[in-house]
Amino acid sequence: MKISQVEELVGITKKNIRFYEEQGLLSPERDPENGYREYSLKDVDELMKIKFLRKLSVPLEDIRKVQEKKLSLSICLEKQSSNLKSEIASIESSIELCDSIKDKYLDYSDFDAAEYLEEMRKIEERGGKFMNVSKTDVKKKKIGALLAAGVILAIILVYILFLLTVGVRDGVPMPLFLLIMCVGIAVIVGCVLALKQRLKEIEGGEEDEASKY
Repeated sequence: MKISQVEELVGITKKNIRFYEEQGLLSPERDPENGYREYSLKDVDELMKIKFLRKLSVPLEDIRKVQEKKLSLSICLEKQSSNLKSEIASIESSIELCDSIKDKYLDYSDFDAAEYLEEMRKIEERGGKFMNVSKTDVKKKKIGALLAAGVILAIILVYILFLLTVGVRDGVPMPLFLLIMCVGIAVIVGCVLALKQRLKEIEGGEEDEASKY
């Protein structure tokens, strides 16, 4: 069956399905004649399992281990249950901390953050968490994408400048000179568009979308 049919049967987007394939969690057969993916009922069943586990926030790596029989389903779920209980405890600690501060009716200018940061530290020592790890990961991915794009753009600009310098020196015909300029500009625009798309994916694309399942 086609991916659109799988999308309808499982209830997750094509982008998610492709993402799970990229992660090695799903390996549909390919039509030997045209190379197109051909999804089977087994693939649908596998996606159902992945969707269920992701809805429980089971990490992709743990799902991979379960598929490879390096981790049993029972141990996987026991581990996730422990993680969720830890998150509940952290949330409850955060709620208690918020309530204890708001009940004192402190003005922002009189608020002694150091005192409560120390209390946060003690909570974190007991296993509590206050930092949004997913946001931190998104920030790192954005920085990586920007750096990579910056390096590529710099290389392209240096290359264009080199060609233009050589062209001026050697008296390259104007049509060829303009062609070099147009190609360079097209490559730069393509790189910028690719960067924009990548940032969009990081912010709310494949990884974030798949994390909902």
